[in-house]
Order: sequence, then structure tokens, then C-alpha cells
Amino acid sequence: MGISIEQQARSYPLPAYNFRVTRAGQSLRFAKVSGLQREHKSITYRDGLSFLDGELLARYHLDQYVSVTLEQGVVEGEGSLQAWLEEADPQPMEVQLCNSKGIPVLAWRMARTIPIKITAPTFDARTNEAAIDVMEIKASGVSIVPLS
Repeated sequence: MGISIEQQARSYPLPAYNFRVTRAGQSLRFAKVSGLQREHKSITYRDGLSFLDGELLARYHLDQYVSVTLEQGVVEGEGSLQAWLEEADPQPMEVQLCNSKGIPVLAWRMARTIPIKITAPTFDARTNEAAIDVMEIKASGVSIVPLS
């Protein structure tokens, strides 16, 4: 018995190039987002009977800021990254991974994002590559939310 096309599509990994970025309800255009992570710290407990029972491992989540890198092509007359860098208030941000139909299926939500650095593109007269601005932000309150 064969499986349906929908079942086949659900069993394959989603392509990473189909994503959306929103910040404070506004859609942003980025070519690349990297550094999103949610981590659990762990502590190993050893006692006098650990040689018999083994060690105990406790894990916990510590909500700390992580570095997230956003890359965007430079467009003439566009200055949204510079304006964002000058803002002082932390804003929520979300990166949604979409399926082939453009429907979001998974979201990485950040409760607070603070931009800390913009790096200009590398200027090289010997190439014809696109100019890319790189913005580094600090993100806290990262959560992973399935949307479908």
C-alpha cells in the first residue's frame, strides 16, 4: 500500500530558505538568519553511592541573551537597520519556517531583541557580488512554537 503525496511531503525535512521574519508586527526582509538557539544547562550530582547508582543529571533553563546574526542585501534608499540600531527599547521578534505553499509551520519566538552591531559589506572592486549588511542582535526569551 502506497502513501499519499501529503504523507510523503510531511516525512521530508522543510527547506531552510523559505522563512519569514517579523519584528513588532512588521515584516522584515533578510537573506540569512543564524544563531537561533535554545539551550538547557545541566548539573551533574555525585554522592557517596554514585559508583553503585550512577550520577544524577539535572537540567534547567536559564533565560539568557544569545547572539543572533541577520544578513540583508543593501538596497538604495533603505535605512531600516540603521533606524533599528538606534532604538533603545527591546522588541519581540519571530522567525517562521514555511512549507512549500508559504504556510508557516514552525516559529522561533524571541521575547526581547536588542540590536548591538551592524557590519558593512566587504567592498572589493574585483568582484560583482551583492553588498550584504550584517546585523548582530541579542535575543532573550527564545521559544520554539509548532504552528501546524
